[in-house]
Amino acid sequence: MASGISLKELAAELKLAPSTVSRALNDSYEISEATKKKVISMAEKMNYHANPFARSLRENKSKTIAVIIPERINNFFAQVMDGIEEIAQEHGYHLLVYNTKEDVEKEKKIVNLLLNGRADAIAMSVSSQTSDVSHLKKLHDRGLPIIFFDRICDEIATTKFITNDHQSAYEGTKHLIQQGCKKIAFLMLSKELSITKERYRGYLDAIKEVGWEPKPAFSLNCCYDEKNNVELIRELLSSEDRPDGIMASVEKLAFATYEAVRHTDLSVPKDLKVISFSNSSIVGLLNPSLTTITQPAIEMGNECANMLIRKLAKPKYYELMDKVITIPSKITVRESTSKG
Repeated sequence: MASGISLKELAAELKLAPSTVSRALNDSYEISEATKKKVISMAEKMNYHANPFARSLRENKSKTIAVIIPERINNFFAQVMDGIEEIAQEHGYHLLVYNTKEDVEKEKKIVNLLLNGRADAIAMSVSSQTSDVSHLKKLHDRGLPIIFFDRICDEIATTKFITNDHQSAYEGTKHLIQQGCKKIAFLMLSKELSITKERYRGYLDAIKEVGWEPKPAFSLNCCYDEKNNVELIRELLSSEDRPDGIMASVEKLAFATYEAVRHTDLSVPKDLKVISFSNSSIVGLLNPSLTTITQPAIEMGNECANMLIRKLAKPKYYELMDKVITIPSKITVRESTSKG
C-alpha cells in the first residue's frame, strides 16, 4: 500500500481489537510474543505508521512528570510529592501520581502505562516486593528520564537520592544505648529494600561496637497489615527475654509499637524506649512524644524535580549521571527515649 492506514484498519485486517493492536505495538507485557510478532509483521506489510500527532504528544510534550510511590499514608512520600510539585508547577509541569501499594505486579502495570508515553519523566521509589527489575530496565532503555529516591534501584544507571540511612540508624541505636538500653530490637518491613539494608547495617554496627551479639528474635520482620504488626510486636514485648529499646525503620512500626504497648503492662519510656524514622507531623503530640530520625523529604523532592526538568529542557546536553546523592537526616530527641 502506498499510503498509510489507520490503527482501526490494521486491527480489522488482523481480526483483533484496536486496543490489543495498540498494546502489541507498544510492547505491552499483557500481549503474547506471538501476537506482537504477528501485529508488527502486518503493520510493516500494510505500511502502518502511528498517528504523528499522538507521537508528538509522547515526545516530551505532555508537560507531565510521573511520581511512583509505594504507599500514600507514609508522611515521607507525601512530603517528597510536595517537593516535586513545588518545582514542577514553577516550570509548567503537572504530576501524575501512582501508588503501587507495595505490590510489584501493580508496579509493573504502572510502568507499562508509562511506556506508552503518559509522562515525560519519572521520579520513583520502588515497592518492597521489587527484586527483579527487568520492567524498570525496559523503561530506562526506552530513554525515558527516570530518577530514584529513597528506595532505589542500584542496577539502573541514573541519579538516585537517598538519606544517610546507615549513619542515622547507627546514631539512633547509639542514642538508645546511651539512654541505658541493653536489649535493642530492630523492626523492619522488607529485607529486600535498599533503605532496610542500610538501616539494619547501622543498627548492627552500633550494637556490635559495644560488644553485643545480635539476637535473631530482635530482628523483627513485620508486614503491611497493621493488626498483624501490633500482634507481632506485642508477642516480642511479652517474651521472657524482651527488648528494652526499639529502633523502628519506618514510622508505621513505631505507631504499631505504641499500640502494642497498650496491650501490655509496660510503659514508654520507663520500660521501653522507642526511636523511629518518621516524617509525621503528629509525633510531638503522641503520648509520650516520639524521638525521630526525620528525612529531608521536601528537599529530596525539589532536587528530583530540578534534575528531571533540566534533563527535559536540554535532553541532548544534560545527562542524568549514574550516582547516588545523599541528603542527611536529622535526629530529634523527645520523651520516648528519656531516662525518666
